[in-house]
Amino acid sequence: MLKIMHEMGISCGIRRETDYHKYNSYKGRVGETFENVIGRDFGADGPWEKMGTDVTEFKQTWGKAYFAPIYDFASKEIVAWSTSLHPNMAQQYELIDRLLAKMPEGSTPILHSDMGWQYQQPGWCGRLEKAGVVQSMSRKGNCIDNGATEQVFGHMKDEFFKGQSWTSFEEFKRDLDAYVIHWNTRRRQVKLKGLTPEEFRNQSLAA
Repeated sequence: MLKIMHEMGISCGIRRETDYHKYNSYKGRVGETFENVIGRDFGADGPWEKMGTDVTEFKQTWGKAYFAPIYDFASKEIVAWSTSLHPNMAQQYELIDRLLAKMPEGSTPILHSDMGWQYQQPGWCGRLEKAGVVQSMSRKGNCIDNGATEQVFGHMKDEFFKGQSWTSFEEFKRDLDAYVIHWNTRRRQVKLKGLTPEEFRNQSLAA
């Protein structure tokens, strides 16, 4: 894996929260909020049971890019993602479109988030409910409640972003897409007994 990461220009380091800015989408109660169904139990028996979402920002000389993923707690796979210059509802609807295009028929996953304004919007909540996705929300000020997804951002900042620069948003997005594909298909994980997220998902769904 280290050879692959070197070829992609990815470096590893010790994760420090001060190395990056966390995008804060909390604006109080602006729509519907939901019970914290997940609690802090991020364990799942298989893929498409428990998932998390959030938004993080990457600052460059040309501005900021915002990355919104949906992360499967069982397979450790970034199931869907959207990268945008603006953390708006257009980005979130693109994210839902990509999620629903991949969701197996009959799945009713729990999707956990913080209390960001976008996750309270009627359009977001309605589309998830119609698709059979159960919303779960962490409480204000409890970042540990969203720890599983935050951990992904930490690894990403260390392995992909730290010490790097891009000349344009398009170049950045292209390389970030490549990194996510690397994460899903080539990045082996100890917690998955040496499998990649894609391999774990395929084995679990075939069992």
